[in-house]
Amino acid sequence: MALWVINGKVWNKETGKLETKHLRIEDKRISELADQLPDTAGHEVIDVQGKLLSAGFIDMHVHLRDPGFEYKEDIVTGTKAAAKGGFTTIACMPNTRPVTDTPETIRYILDKAASQGFVKVLPYAAITKNELGRELTDFAALKEAGAIGFTDDGVGVQNAQMMKDAMTLAQSLDMPIIAHCEDDTLVVGAAVTDGKFARENGLKGIPNESEAIHVGRDVLLSEATGVHYHVCHVSTEQSVRLIRLAKQVGINVTAEVCPHHLVLSDEDIPGMDANWKMNPPLRSPRDVEAVIEGLEDGTLDMIVTDHAPHSAEEKARGMQLAPFGITGFETAFPLLYSKFVATGRWSLGFLLQRMTTDPARVFRLESGRLEAGAPADLTIVDLESEREVDPESFVSKGKNTPFGGWKLQGWPVMTIVNGEVAWSE
Repeated sequence: MALWVINGKVWNKETGKLETKHLRIEDKRISELADQLPDTAGHEVIDVQGKLLSAGFIDMHVHLRDPGFEYKEDIVTGTKAAAKGGFTTIACMPNTRPVTDTPETIRYILDKAASQGFVKVLPYAAITKNELGRELTDFAALKEAGAIGFTDDGVGVQNAQMMKDAMTLAQSLDMPIIAHCEDDTLVVGAAVTDGKFARENGLKGIPNESEAIHVGRDVLLSEATGVHYHVCHVSTEQSVRLIRLAKQVGINVTAEVCPHHLVLSDEDIPGMDANWKMNPPLRSPRDVEAVIEGLEDGTLDMIVTDHAPHSAEEKARGMQLAPFGITGFETAFPLLYSKFVATGRWSLGFLLQRMTTDPARVFRLESGRLEAGAPADLTIVDLESEREVDPESFVSKGKNTPFGGWKLQGWPVMTIVNGEVAWSE
């Protein structure tokens, strides 16, 4: 039986306006997008009553913590949190225990996501065994098992020859290298950026160049090898400048940015609360403006959450000792809608593009489109809904967010994956 999703407001990029559309789903795909209300007799109907109807959001950088750290998050809770946030496809990082560096672990993730998950899960595999930077993993076997790219996220690949070898091998397999850019020699013992907050609190800071040095090195290696090189969670003005230059000369580089780096700087940190500790750290207001402009001009291709749940006990260790990372799924869209769309800096269409079409384009995914033939992955958002962020209401196990108590507008209310409701308010 076909399903009709009726009375949705769909963004028309030609007119720059929302238009009422009615969408028909058959066999897990969109079969029709109609202007006039159809005869729905004999069909299942979901009436979204004038709410925003978008292609499902795509998040190409998340931590599901499974296997090994299930007390922080697991594939079930993580995918449910993703669905609640409007995401229909997510890509999970390999810094699990065991590290996702074997075909068996890739298959474990895919099998558990297929049988118990709420959204589509695409696993990355590690570049090096155990993410130790000493020996490459079996790229061909990992690709065969279902890995969509290679990354040692959580640590930068410190050895340039190792990274060049990885890029050469990935290129031969037509696979991307996804890089956490961080020079370890510049960050030992540091918890926040080298800026105002660090100085005022007597903390060692993480300098901007710790990120940018790896970006610069890797774009040159990407040019030499021809690999598709993707930069994780860009946070500094220098990194944006280097990526912009690389794109201008035709190097195959793409990049992402997180909501927290777009809306917060180190000057916003209220105190020694580790819910404000993430890696890369919150940077200066100047860096924030640089990454916003980088996203706006296409230097940075997409928005990702870097959803990184931790337990309350871990985060209670304080700024110096707590692990890096914040949760991201359940606040991402309302945070960006409130900060940039409701204030008039961005169009709604621009935000949707950076969360759907662009990640799909960069990683060659079938989803991210609202058109006949596309997978029936949909997000319905109540743009008028305003509410306070309550971490205790998160379905993620991780409640670690700096946004608790913030009043935000534009909340996802239903997520449809493969034509079936994955989450609904």
